Amino acid sequence: MKAAWYDQCGAAADVLRVGQRGIPEPAAGEVRVRMEASGINPVDVKRRQGGRGVMGTARIVPHFDGAGVIDAVGEGVSAKRAGERVWIYEAQWQRNSGTAAEAVVLPGRLAVPLPAGTSFEEGACLGIPAMTAHRAVHASGEVHGKVLLITGGAGAVGNYAIQFARMAGAHVIATVSGIEKEAMARAAGAEAVLNYRTEDVAKRVMEITKGEGVDSVVEVEFGGNLGVSVEVLKVGGSINTYASEAVRDPAVPFYQLLYKSITVNHILVFQMPEEAKRRAIDDIAAGLVAGTLRHQVGEAFALEDIAAAHEAVEAVEAVEAGAGGKVVVNRF
Repeated sequence: MKAAWYDQCGAAADVLRVGQRGIPEPAAGEVRVRMEASGINPVDVKRRQGGRGVMGTARIVPHFDGAGVIDAVGEGVSAKRAGERVWIYEAQWQRNSGTAAEAVVLPGRLAVPLPAGTSFEEGACLGIPAMTAHRAVHASGEVHGKVLLITGGAGAVGNYAIQFARMAGAHVIATVSGIEKEAMARAAGAEAVLNYRTEDVAKRVMEITKGEGVDSVVEVEFGGNLGVSVEVLKVGGSINTYASEAVRDPAVPFYQLLYKSITVNHILVFQMPEEAKRRAIDDIAAGLVAGTLRHQVGEAFALEDIAAAHEAVEAVEAVEAGAGGKVVVNRF
């Protein structure tokens, strides 16, 4: 089968290779998925660059997310799953073979049914962004009737977070960086959208909430936005954060957090409790079946052009985290 891989960390054009590998066979409890679309996340790029620790194995086929069709099952997996359309998450977590290949083998639970009305490219957008977003919305408990501030509302995670928050009955204030992104956040369901580049976010949030503040912050930039978060959160509120790229080692205002009893939840999708993963999958399924869950599909590339695909993700990240739609490989 055709696959992409790297055997050392570095620049995309220098280390990514495409060639032939043996077709994997599913072991007990596993399925083999013939890939139709492989989604590229910022973490895939950072791992290839060497920014997320050393390589765990000598050769890595990258990418955690994707979508395709099950074409073989291992012992203990129902034969009825063969031919099933699925979306995939965590394909390369603690394994060396991800979705950047014509086929991938993985535990059956990581291949989730994909409704006929959802394209493979849309299915490849789920995985890390959708599951992170769901956890970031629900990490502090019930959100029905509560007010959430979701930063980066046009980004991959932020946009899904708006949708899941609204699905759960929460009120949403979102931040973005421009007019086009404002439209994206509003389309996802945000009731108020603030341009953080031109507006005083803390002041506007307090005006919108009539001085009460918000119950929770879904945060794409923990360090850079920490001062605003502390200012706008109610006593007993929470910051549910999944990234802090601009300020990677922030100073924590301990007593400000203490005196407002603010909880900080760190969201890493791979370490989510299994119950939280199942709840996320159930809500994703509900949105897909209803046709109400919106996706942001970005540029599409052939597998042979995987280096260019990674460079496209890097270019988007350099402008604004995840705001250009998810780059996919859909021609194998």
